[in-house]
Amino acid sequence: MNQAGENSGAPGADLKRASDALSNAGHIVCFSGAGISAESGIATYRDPLTGIWAQHDPRTLETASTFRKNPQLVWGWYLWRRQQVVNAQPNAAHLAVSQLAATGRKVSVITQNVDDLHERVGSVGVLHLHGSLSTSKCFACHRLGTLPEHQMPIPSEGALIEPPRCGRCSGKLRPNVVWYGEDLPSGVWKSAIALVKSCDVLISVGTSGIVTPAADIPWLALSSGATVIHVNTEDVSTAEPNELMLIGKATEVLPKLFALVPRAEQPQ
Repeated sequence: MNQAGENSGAPGADLKRASDALSNAGHIVCFSGAGISAESGIATYRDPLTGIWAQHDPRTLETASTFRKNPQLVWGWYLWRRQQVVNAQPNAAHLAVSQLAATGRKVSVITQNVDDLHERVGSVGVLHLHGSLSTSKCFACHRLGTLPEHQMPIPSEGALIEPPRCGRCSGKLRPNVVWYGEDLPSGVWKSAIALVKSCDVLISVGTSGIVTPAADIPWLALSSGATVIHVNTEDVSTAEPNELMLIGKATEVLPKLFALVPRAEQPQ
């Protein structure tokens, strides 16, 4: 197990090995999970809910069956989550990922998060495996749509909010996110696999390695010959030869790591 030093990332040898791998890479994939956005104040599913939501379990709210039974409750829950994202700010880890592309390397971002914090600091083409809180889709005909601004929650109104209707079939709109028991969007998953299999280095940041099939991404990278660098507050590595485990906060480890990566040499 390779552990981080006091307050600021990894021991010198591990940080050097990671920076060397990045320096020699032409294509880098950043695979981010809830841990990176937690440092911006966005709660993870392991965090206890507060306020009017303290009596609910996210795993029961994140289902099609609950939406059928109580669409107002589920829609209110997601508007609360969206407001949380709107109020959050990207942190130093999000910024470091966007700045890594400035070194002249191809940097792809795959995220399990449903927020837009990567995009807000300039990352482009972000693949959202679990969808996005910024869009909606019809529960009946699956037509994609945007989330009306006037539907933003007002705390004094409580949690029950009627979902807007689809302009095509008048079905109820639901968040365009992946619920428990649902498959990942096939196109997004295929694109993610293609990126992972073609990269030289995968940086896995703030992911628990529990939620499948997204949890298979580091293994897919390793099996394709890539180096995998885990950045997490606890050891999530599997002791494979091409794995590096940098234990620490993403906001501290990533800026320090990427500062060691020089600009890529341009072909003559």
